[in-house]
Amino acid sequence: MKKRQFLGRAALAGMAAAALPATAQAAASKTAGPALLTVTGAIGKVNRGRFDPVRDQMMFKQKLGFDKAHAFDYAALAALPAITIAPTLEYDNKVHTLRGPLLLDVMKAAGASLGDSGKLVLRAVDGYAATVTVAQARAQRYIVATHLDGAPMALGGLGPLWAIYDADKVHEMAVKPLAERFGSCPWALYHIEVQA
Repeated sequence: MKKRQFLGRAALAGMAAAALPATAQAAASKTAGPALLTVTGAIGKVNRGRFDPVRDQMMFKQKLGFDKAHAFDYAALAALPAITIAPTLEYDNKVHTLRGPLLLDVMKAAGASLGDSGKLVLRAVDGYAATVTVAQARAQRYIVATHLDGAPMALGGLGPLWAIYDADKVHEMAVKPLAERFGSCPWALYHIEVQA
């Protein structure tokens, strides 16, 4: 890494940490990279400060707000146990491998309330949102995919994160036309609101 990039990143990380309350600073220090996923709502593990309309421009434009949040960088997501699924995707009608942690494991890492009647609002960078119940996420084994066919997914493609399940293995979805199987699977996932 170039010295200028390193120093710039270090300065930004220091300014962001200084803006947090002391308890959040200690938790935030565990997240070294930029946040890829922010979880808000009914959570118990907080590692970042409240919503900031300047810092959180995308969320501001999508009319979101929160008092507490848990942010995951790539390393935090990669540290969770991962599984691989192989659904047929609607974009080319081919089977692809997707790998990442179970969605509910990510929610547990954020200290989320996970009663079966709870809901998870999954939001993509373009504002698309889908709501799944905790029971649905558990039964259909949703993952937060970080890899497609063995390679990390890029922003501008389907990533860097994609909430998805193996529709081929869920009978009530497998019988539907391919274009109707993934409406609850936003790619370019960046925010999840936990509703208890």
